[in-house]
Amino acid sequence: MSQAEATESSNAASVAAKLTLPTLTAMVVGSMVGAGVFSLPRRFAQETGVAGALIAWVIAGTGMLMLALVFQTLAIRRPDLDAGVYAYAKAGFGEYLGFFSAFGYWASACVGNVTYWVLIMSTVGAVAPALGEGDTVLAAVLSSVGLWGFFLLIRRGVKEAAAINRIVTVAKVVPILVFIVLALFYFKADVFADNFGGADYAGSLFNQVRGTMLATVFVFLGVEGASVYSRHAKRREDVGRATILGFLSVFAVFASVTIVSYGLMPMSEIAELRQPSMAGVLEHAVGTWGKVFVSVGLIVSVLGAYLAWTLMAAEVLFVAAKDNDMPRFLRRSTAADVPVPALLMTTLLSQVVLVITLFSDDAFNFALDLTSALSLIPFVLAAGFAVKIATAERGTPVEARSGHTRELVVALVATVYMLFLLYSAGLKYVLVSFIVYAPATILFVMARREQNRRLFSPRELVILAVSIAGAVLGVVALAVGWIEI
Repeated sequence: MSQAEATESSNAASVAAKLTLPTLTAMVVGSMVGAGVFSLPRRFAQETGVAGALIAWVIAGTGMLMLALVFQTLAIRRPDLDAGVYAYAKAGFGEYLGFFSAFGYWASACVGNVTYWVLIMSTVGAVAPALGEGDTVLAAVLSSVGLWGFFLLIRRGVKEAAAINRIVTVAKVVPILVFIVLALFYFKADVFADNFGGADYAGSLFNQVRGTMLATVFVFLGVEGASVYSRHAKRREDVGRATILGFLSVFAVFASVTIVSYGLMPMSEIAELRQPSMAGVLEHAVGTWGKVFVSVGLIVSVLGAYLAWTLMAAEVLFVAAKDNDMPRFLRRSTAADVPVPALLMTTLLSQVVLVITLFSDDAFNFALDLTSALSLIPFVLAAGFAVKIATAERGTPVEARSGHTRELVVALVATVYMLFLLYSAGLKYVLVSFIVYAPATILFVMARREQNRRLFSPRELVILAVSIAGAVLGVVALAVGWIEI
């Protein structure tokens, strides 16, 4: 690092925002409560009935709670590691997999941001047909304006953006809670009973549950939010506390939204609703004002989630560059502690994906599932790192062993759950993920050359070969029509 860069970095750190427990918790809730919750009724109704939904939420809740506990443990055990997901993968499995974790997590955030704009345009499209379901050229143009408007807002400063996120988090949770209360008031036991076993198209119970898994991953993305932004925490222990508080709060809301919807409409009708399906469900129960109410809440919610995710995505690139795992230009930040080059790359990738959605049969679901698939590798590596830490501490006193055993069990369950999600994602999204991952190696090579280091070790060459082979197979599969976006 040059003297000028070191001075710039020092000045940025001196004015870094110190985030408290409520603000960190709001970051977790704000990043988790976004587009996903408003799409849950239709996503679940397309796959399963009440029984399958209950099982899916038990599995997803347990698995993601274990992952949340993993982040809590790692925040305490390794307080020296910033930008959690990326740093844990690097510490546990080496620089190249750490790089892939950073890039994959960042890319998943960028793709996820696209789902927000698609859903906003689909919501407005209910009254402005030219926007379609968020997949028309006009919708893409208006979404692009939003992308770059937020770029200019966040460029003003991290502290200001975090304060806005805290306010928006409160504002967007209220409509969701109102939806749950109204749904309970208009709840029909006979409709709920008819939806219990699932419709004819749902298939076996196992397939029903499996079909919902990627949707649950998407809505729980953000559980690691406090960990990603750990370098700004006022107290390190608040990172873990914010993670658990945020997760438990949001889990209760997500499960409730899904289950109460089955008591208002036949699941076959819910499955046909346009997104955001929560608006259609409430409209069926209370009339047009319910749809308008949810739609306004969605726009506030999604804009807040977009803000939180953009902050986190830029943070991952910035910290990776500071650790010499990304090119040096990404480590630059302003006096207001804004990593502008990282923020610019984040906005640019979101812009590219936004254009690609114009060629997708279902823009929202494609972006949603790709977001989930891209995030799974970073999560698997983070949980695997927790397993390594728990198994490495063998010479501990007797009174401490029970704690290490508990940590090992939690880490193993989290790892197995993440691997199950990879299986649930299916070959399609794994191959598309490789298409995204493989070209990213260019950034890794740039960073190594800047440091005059050997480009790849023998072990890293194996990983490179696997990623390239997966990407080539993915491109061929798309070209010949084996898989479609």
